[in-house]
Amino acid sequence: MVKVTMIARVTDGLPLAEGLDDGRDVKDAEMYKQQVKALFKNLASGHNDASRMSVETGPYVFHYIIEGRICYLTMCDRSYPKKLAFQYLEDLKNEFERVNGAQIETAARPYAFIKFDTFIQKTKKLYQDTRTQRNIAKLNDELYEVHQIMTRNVQEVLGVGEKLDHATFLPFIRLPIYSQNSLVFGDNAEVSQMSSRLTSESRIYADKARDLNRQALIRKWAPVAIVLGVVFLLFWVKTKLW
Repeated sequence: MVKVTMIARVTDGLPLAEGLDDGRDVKDAEMYKQQVKALFKNLASGHNDASRMSVETGPYVFHYIIEGRICYLTMCDRSYPKKLAFQYLEDLKNEFERVNGAQIETAARPYAFIKFDTFIQKTKKLYQDTRTQRNIAKLNDELYEVHQIMTRNVQEVLGVGEKLDHATFLPFIRLPIYSQNSLVFGDNAEVSQMSSRLTSESRIYADKARDLNRQALIRKWAPVAIVLGVVFLLFWVKTKLW
């Protein structure tokens, strides 16, 4: 199943949109989201030239595609079909470019396109059940093949960043990263300090996402509330006059 979806600008790693309800059923969801942000920083520094890749992390796999200057990424169960994961990302890419293409380069704040979550959630539901006739047809579609897309381990991918730019990527690399058979830890003091720092940053991102979501709801329902208020006021005035 699709667990997490995030969209970011490759040139600077700025997160543009994500599934707001994603990761609720994922243990250590924040840790995986921090790994995603580390991958975005890797891409922003030009440490990975592949435009399509799968990256294994614990019981999950990150799948991403890069189109232009935008990276579309999703985290799925290892058992989820690779072909469906990449077709899901293609659907997101096509809609995101259609709706927000002209504004992508000028976006200056994180999650500037938070309202795209509506499309993410709607599309994710279509891809959740691999047994539906629609998804079976996509799996059998020979026009879209993913056999040549490289699969790597998250430690290997982030390790490239550590070698090339130790100061930039050390906080991410020395996080406890789940592999299939073991956990990799840095020094206890460093890990504690870095964990606190990343926890603080994740809270800031979460607060910003909530604020942006609240603003979007206000913009959506404020006109309705005003109209209802005017109707109620007119009705009250009419009853008083009569």
